[in-house]
Amino acid sequence: MRLSDLIGAGALSRALANRWRLADGPSSPSFTRTSLLFLTSAVACLVIADIAITARHPWAELQRLMYGILRADFMSVEAWSVVLTVAFAVIGVSIGATVGLGLAVIYPNSRAVRVIALVLRSIHELFWALLLIQVFGVGPVTGILAIALPYSGIFAKVFAEMIEEADLSAVRVLPVGTSTISAFVYARLPELAGRFRTYTLYRLECGLRSTLVLGFVGLPTVGYHLESYFKQGHYAQAAALLGVFYVLIGTRRLWARPATLPFLLIGSILVLPATIGGSSALVNVVRFFGHDIVPAPLRVGEWTAWSTWSALGAWFQPIFVGQILPGAWNTLVLSQIALVSMGLLSLILFPLVSRRFFGPAGQTAGRVLLVVVRSTPEYMLAYVLLQLMGPSMLPAIIALAVHNAGIVGYLMGRHADALDYRADAPTGLNLYAYETVPRLYGQFLAYMLYRWEIIVRESAIFGILGVRTLGFHVDGAISELRFDVAVVLIMATVLLSAGIDWISRRLRKSLRISTLPTRLSDGPVSSGDVPSDAIGMKRP
Repeated sequence: MRLSDLIGAGALSRALANRWRLADGPSSPSFTRTSLLFLTSAVACLVIADIAITARHPWAELQRLMYGILRADFMSVEAWSVVLTVAFAVIGVSIGATVGLGLAVIYPNSRAVRVIALVLRSIHELFWALLLIQVFGVGPVTGILAIALPYSGIFAKVFAEMIEEADLSAVRVLPVGTSTISAFVYARLPELAGRFRTYTLYRLECGLRSTLVLGFVGLPTVGYHLESYFKQGHYAQAAALLGVFYVLIGTRRLWARPATLPFLLIGSILVLPATIGGSSALVNVVRFFGHDIVPAPLRVGEWTAWSTWSALGAWFQPIFVGQILPGAWNTLVLSQIALVSMGLLSLILFPLVSRRFFGPAGQTAGRVLLVVVRSTPEYMLAYVLLQLMGPSMLPAIIALAVHNAGIVGYLMGRHADALDYRADAPTGLNLYAYETVPRLYGQFLAYMLYRWEIIVRESAIFGILGVRTLGFHVDGAISELRFDVAVVLIMATVLLSAGIDWISRRLRKSLRISTLPTRLSDGPVSSGDVPSDAIGMKRP
């Protein structure tokens, strides 16, 4: 097909629309209509969003940043912060995987466990850290639990899906009356151990990024020094430390292997301080859960009295009207723009990691680029952009779009090479528009829908940086020591994330994405790459 055919008289639009439409009739939402719905909503949100650049000299600051990157000062790197970053991540992820595996065994049969896992994973690590600091102070327990708690919920869900999809032939031959635990250990665990291990190692990479971000609230990780360097404009030192972190992520397959994990875990325990929180930790726990997070009217009134509940309603109303509603609205506006921006950017980026489009050399360079992009935590990237552009939604939108596009683009590029192309397949732009994108577009939408809930969760925490999402009000309540209000606002983020997840699942079901002949989860994903389960995609 000639390029003139591609650009003439809307041929591209008609071809893609015909390929992307579902075969079950016009009453079912098509890929095209779903895409247009998201695109239209993002444009509408863009009109009302606060995306102004308020910094006085953004280009001058950007030049200073680029100059600092070019002369990175590696002699200033705080090596111990790197060690502590690894230690927090290893211990936190290990606890999360262990607890998550225990929950996963009973996950399908227990609504209570599913709700607990949902709450745990819907609260961002930074929110957990801000609450835990009030109990344990700025110390290892706070850092470890801030990783372990949300990761327990994530592991529970993903491990439960893996168990559900596993072959049941070994279970069927077990004696009648075998307990659930015994059946799992002897019949299912041997088959699933490899997938559990692969996913846990991937989650360790995520844990490293999360641990870096925890440094922005005071924990002695890489993020703690990065925040200090960026605040002071010491970009050469920040670039060096960030470069070391990228190397740490990039070499994870070399130092984090099944054979090395026991040594990593023991070493991580040894390098952390021995005393955490002092003797007052138990007192703080009792005070925090027994008094601080209890709504103020319930602390002083009789719970059986109508006046107490009336006072509770009067206490909750201004929180709902003045903080939850505007915070949730801004969170949705930010996340919707970021989601669609991520989708457009990932469609542009994925050919960079495809041998079919750029050859072996280009593929290698593209992979390095996208590994760097997806290894940069959204929160840190937004923090840097805020220093350059000033406070608005724009830095958060760019950070979310770039980071998530790195993940989705990397995966799509990997699987583009796994497609079976016909012998006379076109090349270049025609190959991209007529052969590759139409065949991968259904699962691209699935990735978009899976990342939607995650982006909403991430959007909420950008309030800590001054963007007026739900996190902005959470941070304000914690700063004023109104922990009861903070918990209510955090639960609002949980409900918002759960609602988006429900809508996402309904859309995936109505689009029948799981029945498509081309599935990204069928492609070759090695243990060193991001597995499909890492972003919620079930394997067949």
